[in-house]
Amino acid sequence: MKLADQLQSADWKKEKHAPVIEAPDKVKAGETFEIKVGLGKEIAHPNTTEHHISWISVFFKPKGSNFTHQVGHFEFWGHGESTSGPNKGPVYAHPEVTVSLSLNESGTLFAMALCNIHGLWESSREVEVE
Repeated sequence: MKLADQLQSADWKKEKHAPVIEAPDKVKAGETFEIKVGLGKEIAHPNTTEHHISWISVFFKPKGSNFTHQVGHFEFWGHGESTSGPNKGPVYAHPEVTVSLSLNESGTLFAMALCNIHGLWESSREVEVE
């Protein structure tokens, strides 16, 4: 069995676990732009001590390349934990990140997210460099 076999994907409008990548369809070579990756855009994902998103990772694979490059890895630690008990803590992290990057080649952005109960989820979005 491979780790890749464990990745789940779905339409984010019907599944609260699929990462949503918001990015332009076209960018200029070498110019910095922002992408946003989050979960629960259409259907909210719970953010409780018992059920939460632990992290999001973002990758880029240039078109025609065999190699994928990691853009960033973002961990979320605030899930309402407290010495008073579950879901009584002072902070709840929202699983969403904004990343600035620049590209020199067209390719595909990938996002992976880990739900502590429902496992690994992925999504992708193509970006064209002009």
